[in-house]
This record gives sequence, C-alpha cells and structure tokens, in this order.
Amino acid sequence: MKLKFITAIACSLLFMNCANSTQKSTVDDNGTPKPIQLFNGKDINDWTVKIRLHEVGENYANTYRVEDGLLKVRYDGYDEFNQQYGHLAYNTPYSYYVLRVEYRFVDEQAKGGEGWAWRNSGAMLHGQDPKTMLKDQDFPISIEGQLLGGNGTDERTNSNLCTPGTNVVIDDKLFTPHCKSSTSKTYHGDDWVTAEFVVLGDSIIQHILDKEIVLQYFKPQIGGGNVDNYDPAQKIDGKLLNQGYIYLQSESHPIDFRKVELYDLAPYKADKAKLDEVIQKVLAQ
Repeated sequence: MKLKFITAIACSLLFMNCANSTQKSTVDDNGTPKPIQLFNGKDINDWTVKIRLHEVGENYANTYRVEDGLLKVRYDGYDEFNQQYGHLAYNTPYSYYVLRVEYRFVDEQAKGGEGWAWRNSGAMLHGQDPKTMLKDQDFPISIEGQLLGGNGTDERTNSNLCTPGTNVVIDDKLFTPHCKSSTSKTYHGDDWVTAEFVVLGDSIIQHILDKEIVLQYFKPQIGGGNVDNYDPAQKIDGKLLNQGYIYLQSESHPIDFRKVELYDLAPYKADKAKLDEVIQKVLAQ
C-alpha cells in the first residue's frame, strides 16, 4: 500500500474515543508539528527500565546505556540471558502520534537467548505503565511493532505485529494469534533501518517501512495471552487501548538506536482534513 492511502481509512474512524496526549510538540510556521526527541542523544533520564526478574527502575547489568550518542542495548554483564526480557519505557504516555525509530542490529546474541530472539527487538505501543509491571512479568501488556533482521540468506519480514496481552481487529475480525507477519522485504546486515508507526488512538495503527504501509490493523485492545506473571488488575480483557507508553525492547540481541522521535497528532484529531495533511507531511520527511 502506498502512503496516499494511509489516512483514508484512519480519518473515517476518528469518531472513536481517544485520550489527549499529556505533552504537545511545538509546530513550525505551517502548523506542522516538530518532532519530540524521545531519545536526546545524551541519557535515558526520561525513560524507565523494567527487566524481568528485576524491580522497576533497575537497569540490570547496564543493559540500556548511552554511548557515542547512541542508545545501546548490551549484554556484556550477563552470564546467561535467562529470559530476562527488558523494556525501556518513555515516561510520557501518548495517544495519537507518528513514531519514528532508526535502529541497527549489531554483534552477537547473548548466551542463552532463544533462537527466535536472534536479531529481534521491538517498539511496544500503547503499553501499560511500567510502574504497574510485576517483578517476574515478561512483557508489558502492549502492541508490539516487532523489529527483525535477516541472516543474509533467508526471507524474514520486518515490522511485524505481536500481541502480549492484547488483540486487534484485522479484516473486520478479532485477531487472536500472537503474531502476524507484515508484507515487508527482509532487512539483512547491520545497516540502519527506519521504522515508522502511525498510531491513532484506539482506531488504527499502521507499520511503515520505506514509505509504504507493510501492516495495518484496528481497535487495539487488551485480551488474549502471551504475557505472564502480570497483575490481574492491569488486564481488563476487551478494554480498548487509546493511549499508553512506548517501550524499546531488549530480547537478547544487541541493538543500537540513533533516533527515537515522535510527532504528536493529538491537537489535530478533531479535524480530519488537517490530520490527513499533517500525517502526509510527517511521513514525507
């Protein structure tokens, strides 16, 4: 699907409820939002770490670190990975936005990492508050934009969907399997990749690579399985997700992020024409 189709469906769904973002970006002279740099290139003071088997806020073994202007995920302090899945949450929740992430996989997988986690990470969307995650919880209840790298030979789609504790609607039906592949090409090697996500509250989410939609779905909501050791009070099945926290994963393979930026679309959600215009401008950059 080409970008010109991105908001045709989304704009028809704007009647659905959506909470306002708690932070608004500045705009340029044309009224287009400027990006909020979630990663400032210096530190992760605006983020909260949650790693399985550790308390909220404990950055075990300095898993998440900033070096050379990059946000790095590393495992040199681990003896074994031991399913210590990690998630780094930005401290402000958002609802309507475009998220742009530039990343690359590097080096070798941590000892003890599962085969499926090789060159595997993700941007978690509409996630639960990290402070509500329990010590042994493996993943936040969220919608995952799965980031995957190729082995140089085999095909492996990128920017897939995974659903820890959530479901979505695809083709007018509730989609309950854990993951769904996108239509993307395979991204081999250590080159930088730009992944974009258009998130419009509880109406529609689109995954974009190389200026094309590779996956889209509707009505993100709490439900299903694929998340363990959570607080039952946080999992209200059937509840639509109209906002939440953005996380970056650590699943045993080293990864670098050089840009994590967000365009806040909340000020435009009531004006369909303006929302469409702004999204097109943002995605054209």
